[in-house]
Amino acid sequence: MSLLSYIRNKSCRKPLNLLAGMTGTVLFCLACTTFVDHKGKTPLVEVKGHFLYREDLQAALPLGLSAEDSLLFVERYQRNWVEEQLFCDKALENIPDNEALEQMVSTYRKTLIMHAYQQALISEKLSGDITEAEIETYYRQHADQFKVDRPLIKGLFIKVPLEAPRLADVRRWYRSDDHEAVEHLEKYSLRNAVKYEYFYDKWRPLSEVLEWMPATTDSERDWRKGWHGEVQDSAFCYFLHVTDYRAIGQEEPYEMARSQAKDMLLNIRQTDYIRQVREELYRNAQEKNEIKYY
Repeated sequence: MSLLSYIRNKSCRKPLNLLAGMTGTVLFCLACTTFVDHKGKTPLVEVKGHFLYREDLQAALPLGLSAEDSLLFVERYQRNWVEEQLFCDKALENIPDNEALEQMVSTYRKTLIMHAYQQALISEKLSGDITEAEIETYYRQHADQFKVDRPLIKGLFIKVPLEAPRLADVRRWYRSDDHEAVEHLEKYSLRNAVKYEYFYDKWRPLSEVLEWMPATTDSERDWRKGWHGEVQDSAFCYFLHVTDYRAIGQEEPYEMARSQAKDMLLNIRQTDYIRQVREELYRNAQEKNEIKYY
């Protein structure tokens, strides 16, 4: 019986059974070869001393594949792996300046090791806790680094059907910042509004607010502080009152910039800490006469 037929007959089993069956065959073939320490892994394919292991293939095998798709994946993966090994060996034989390549590999490896150690040091020694006062102080001291990249507004929005009662009152209430007027609107909206948004105390992107209104609303109009307007379509009335506005290029409000300010402050602390570690290592090496300049 072919391997494909076997998988079809056993399609109710997990695809990894394929790897288990292949493993037995490979182990039998390797029984008479020179011993190689595979460090607990199970070899599937060998090419000139390079091994593809069952565990590595198992990790690459996508979940949820049918038996036939699993077989196709395994065959292609093995073929690609073999071709890569052969191509790499051929490249090593024909690269004119192998020493330069080895230097690049060594430099990259050193960079990876230092980065891993740096992240471990930061995680172990440097707390990520930053107080609100520290974040706000940094924001105030570097306000020129935080600029609005899209128009922002604060205000109030209400959408009601054209036949809703007391529209004259709504027109009077929505324009007012008075607490009593807002209270009237909130009570009115419970029975009559399709959508009601109070954001006097929260910045919202203008584009988000415009999505609540008809597509014909002019996004280029002057949305200055204190602006109010009413728009209608065939079914609804839309009322918007703008209590504050920030244009592109103006200072970004703290509540919008807070996350970025915190990340920037944390990055500065991490950079300073790593610099201190490097300087301390240098001083210790000097004291122990471990550095020699020629």
